[in-house]
Amino acid sequence: MTLKSQFKNFYKNLRISLSANENPLFMAYYNHLYKPKEGSLSEFLSQYSLSKKGEFTVIQIGANDGITNDPIHKFIKRDRWKGVLLEPQPYVFNTFLKRIYQKNEGLHPVCAAIGRKDGKQKLYKIGFSDMRWATGLASFSKEKIEELFENGIVEKNCKKFGIQIPEDPSERISYELVNVLSPKTLRDTYGIQKIDLLQIDAEGFDLEVIAIFDIPTSKPGAIIFENVNHSPEELETCYQMLRGQGYCLKVIGRDTLAMLNPSQEFERFFKKTT
Repeated sequence: MTLKSQFKNFYKNLRISLSANENPLFMAYYNHLYKPKEGSLSEFLSQYSLSKKGEFTVIQIGANDGITNDPIHKFIKRDRWKGVLLEPQPYVFNTFLKRIYQKNEGLHPVCAAIGRKDGKQKLYKIGFSDMRWATGLASFSKEKIEELFENGIVEKNCKKFGIQIPEDPSERISYELVNVLSPKTLRDTYGIQKIDLLQIDAEGFDLEVIAIFDIPTSKPGAIIFENVNHSPEELETCYQMLRGQGYCLKVIGRDTLAMLNPSQEFERFFKKTT
């Protein structure tokens, strides 16, 4: 492991420890000093969260470790969000996510994926690393993992962190059977009456997750999902459905933000709609 990767691991573990224990200085930064960049996704989340006055419910699909490149962590901690955070990988869930939110009452980390019905499903992943870049690439599609090797993404990360790719192809991709829960089971089990935010990071399955949640019925107040790893035709079909249900859309980098009938307070975030 390179010196750079050792430092990153140290910094990640420090942040997780500070957050999990709700260190006073760590919390003071988010409560009093943090200010998001104007027009950013973080500014929207901050303003949207504060508008709910402590009554904010989130469902996050693909929470991973709960902090690295996570757009909602700081607001969960600052404003005491409630809801459910789903992460299907047991190692990631038990080592990081469950620990980081151990003091957040009303917020439920769950070791599962979302699906149309309850059950089990194969989750494919990088077979020789548990680093954040690797666990973040886990997918229900083996073909998508194979593409990551073919297009050089895995090689790039391995070089960055001083990792050797196994010569034996059978050691490069592994899978595990993970729990799958339906949206109905989530709502019934955790008493979710409304969804203020549906936050999705599902490695190419984001649009499928949106379909699973039956937006015309569930009507989340806002949805954030990745717009990469989808064809333009698939994205446009999803965008048309969301617009037809009253959502305004804004592409912000790799993410698309959708908000249901935004009030005047939030109109400025959607001045240039997709």
